[in-house]
Amino acid sequence: MATQTTDFVGEFIDQIKSEVHGLIAVSIVELKTGMTFGSFSAVKSFDPELASAYNVEVVKAKLNAVEALGLSDQIEDILITLTNQIHLIKVAPNQKFFIYLAADSSKANLGMARVILRKYSEEIEKNLA
Repeated sequence: MATQTTDFVGEFIDQIKSEVHGLIAVSIVELKTGMTFGSFSAVKSFDPELASAYNVEVVKAKLNAVEALGLSDQIEDILITLTNQIHLIKVAPNQKFFIYLAADSSKANLGMARVILRKYSEEIEKNLA
């Protein structure tokens, strides 16, 4: 099973690297534990595992807010825009995992990044659950 998980994560990261223009970093994270299943950074000074650890708290806070408001909706993604970057957090449908992606906002297409992450979020749920 561990080999299958490793293979899946490696293939996922390779696909993201080829499909997302301006990619800075990407990681797959388990929400409950904060464990990163795999990550990649195109920028040596950018630590996607550290960023993911902080974003676990962002996702948990937003899930708590949705629950406190009594909303029946699920979080699809969380977008954080910086001056020169976009950070996109795609929550898996089972809310056990998320994909964290950072990209250069001058090169990345937000709409395409969302479509790409949506495509992979269900696969992540099936392969890592």
